[in-house]
Amino acid sequence: MRTMTLIRHAHPDFPLHAHMCLGRTDLPLGAFGRMQAALFHEQIKGLSLGSVFSSPLLRCRETAAFIMSGAEIATVPDLMEQNMGIWDGLSFAEIQKRWPELHEKRGVDPLLVPDGAETLAQVQDRVLHVIQDLLTKTSGDITLITHASVIQAVLAAWTGTPLAESRVFRLPYVGSVQLVLGDDGRFEGNNMHQYLTFPVPPLTPALAEKLLKAAAPGEHILLHSRAVAEKALAIADALPLPLDRELLASAALLHDVARSQGKRSHAETGADWICELGYSAAADLIRQHHDLLRKELNEASVLYLADKCIREDKEVCLEERFAASEAKCVTAEAKAAHAARRQMAFFLRDQINALCGYELVR
Repeated sequence: MRTMTLIRHAHPDFPLHAHMCLGRTDLPLGAFGRMQAALFHEQIKGLSLGSVFSSPLLRCRETAAFIMSGAEIATVPDLMEQNMGIWDGLSFAEIQKRWPELHEKRGVDPLLVPDGAETLAQVQDRVLHVIQDLLTKTSGDITLITHASVIQAVLAAWTGTPLAESRVFRLPYVGSVQLVLGDDGRFEGNNMHQYLTFPVPPLTPALAEKLLKAAAPGEHILLHSRAVAEKALAIADALPLPLDRELLASAALLHDVARSQGKRSHAETGADWICELGYSAAADLIRQHHDLLRKELNEASVLYLADKCIREDKEVCLEERFAASEAKCVTAEAKAAHAARRQMAFFLRDQINALCGYELVR
């Protein structure tokens, strides 16, 4: 008996929870998508993948590279996403604005397509042909790293579901489903399939380091994050408090993971990413590393202060750090926020030094 595993690629390079009509538009994975793929690699260790084939589009090839630890993957053109014609690459907000009638009708009937697009029947036809060809040319298990519409078309054929109802099979990013094939390896619908679920592994500093590297925020952020984690642990070790060192170190490593992303608060963006991966406790610390919510000594306040102690990857005194950052404040609002952060940092420094009995934080 053979299995065929279908894996949807990780999150492409657009904001978390954004909605785009992404057919043949060849976006790579974004920083969050790379972390998502790296985590998925950890989750599926032990899963038999067999022969692995990928769509040639970047978001699939990059997902495959994480899953297969960089090993070369065969790409198959007919595993590409549905060509969405004049809608391809546009946001659904823009599509709704420019083609309101067709957008509304397609919400009811997914078989309707815009000009120049490929129909779901055409997607299904090409994908079933290439699957049968791959099964004939291989032995053992097989894995396809592909796209939402492709997987929907395959599962519709597998279960005998009309294509118009194929949206019920939509998988999340890096979602996966496994089909059980007969001994002859032929693709013949028999309803034997299961959606695969994997536990989220504990967030350790080692895993946090892997996620940080996958996000590729830049060498200066990597060095800064490691220095902040080291300082945070030094503070935690000196305090007579029951702090979660593993949580603290992990959150410290990831606190600036979104620093190179756009204009939105990188603390908020990074926290959203880490929460989406399944680590809400670490996300809470990351969300507060720029603006602390409460004056109490805990993991969040230790990370907050450790971040203020490190300029780039070197430890500095708080006076020097805040003097350098104050020069960047132009508006009255920015200056007020800076003053509040400074006050919080000095309050925490005094509290921690008093508990330690010596000048741990300058």
